[in-house]
Amino acid sequence: MKRWFHRMIIFLGILGPGFITSTADNDAGGIATYAITGAQEGYGLLWILLLITLSLAIIQEMSSRMGIVTGQGLAGLIREKFGVRWTLMAMLLLLFANICATISNFSGIAASMELFGVSRYISLPIFLLFILWLLMMGTYRFVERVFLFSSLFYFAYVFSGFMAKPEWNKVAAGLIPSFKTDTDYLILVIALIGTTITPWMQFYLQSSIVEKRIKVTHIKYSSAEVYIGAFFTDFISFFIIIATAATLFKAGIKIDSAEHAALALKPLVGQYCSILFAVGLLNASLLAGSILPVTTSYAICEAFGWESGVDKKIKEAPIFFSIFAFTAIIGAAFVLLPKINLMKVMLLSQAINGILLPFILIFMLLIINDKKIMGEYVNSRIRNIVSYLTAIGLIVLTIILLVFTVKDLF
Repeated sequence: MKRWFHRMIIFLGILGPGFITSTADNDAGGIATYAITGAQEGYGLLWILLLITLSLAIIQEMSSRMGIVTGQGLAGLIREKFGVRWTLMAMLLLLFANICATISNFSGIAASMELFGVSRYISLPIFLLFILWLLMMGTYRFVERVFLFSSLFYFAYVFSGFMAKPEWNKVAAGLIPSFKTDTDYLILVIALIGTTITPWMQFYLQSSIVEKRIKVTHIKYSSAEVYIGAFFTDFISFFIIIATAATLFKAGIKIDSAEHAALALKPLVGQYCSILFAVGLLNASLLAGSILPVTTSYAICEAFGWESGVDKKIKEAPIFFSIFAFTAIIGAAFVLLPKINLMKVMLLSQAINGILLPFILIFMLLIINDKKIMGEYVNSRIRNIVSYLTAIGLIVLTIILLVFTVKDLF
């Protein structure tokens, strides 16, 4: 009993990086994708979440292990092994993709608050100031606790899923793999994968693990946390799809955004379900809108050897906090511009992530199999087979998604 209690204390001390990273991946764009999936295909694509969870867990565990063993962020390792040119290209793509994704999440904040009758010209400056204060004035431990607390609000989607009164026999049937050959179905399959496994996650997870200073002796606990985070994020995705499948799909209502889903739910299942969906969107957008600018700062500063870390004071890491503030302010400012096409911004972010993801996965696999860097913690043969199959599958699907996304952009 004492041994179990001791292990639980260690795990709770480590809890944070993996869980927060996976949870924040259910951002405004992700929620929109899941809501559209449920409204368009009903329960028919629930099975793909099982494969996504496995893939996410594999990729995230590698990031976690690299951070613990090397004590370096992913950007620093890429520069060390592949040189400045490859690093510079990766950082430019990541910066642009993260700015677009930050714009998308600030638009989620604005849209969710407008559902409650609050103008974006009031809500966005307030939430922007809150994000700047939290990350620039708080300590790493305090920020992590705020993010973990924020993760609890994702249960709003679980409640909304139950309130939608789904037919559970059809939900169970949706977990059995089935295929269609039409283009819309294929695009949704690829979009579900593309919105769940993104480049920024690997940078944030590894950097936060380094800043938290998790020891090699606790590597198994960190891996367990990553696996739980992967399960939790897709558990939430599962209920987002259920909520819209049981209501919008059944009623034949088509949507193109998460806020439209929240509005459409109101006449079908009542005001409370609609409010829960909107609260979930606000929380998810706020969490991702905080983490994406930090990820950008972590990656760029590590890539070029500048001081970084939420625990640092502004005068100790001025470039780190400047990049963070720049990304967050740009994200909010763009949403306040009139006549901006936010769907195009989201698609552009998806396209850039699609270009960047194959490089990041290849970089990760080459680094984690380098004994000079990882020592005895390189991938085993079985882990390599699974990792390479996962990476190849993700790269192929990402390229296909990229083609469809570019077509939609132009």
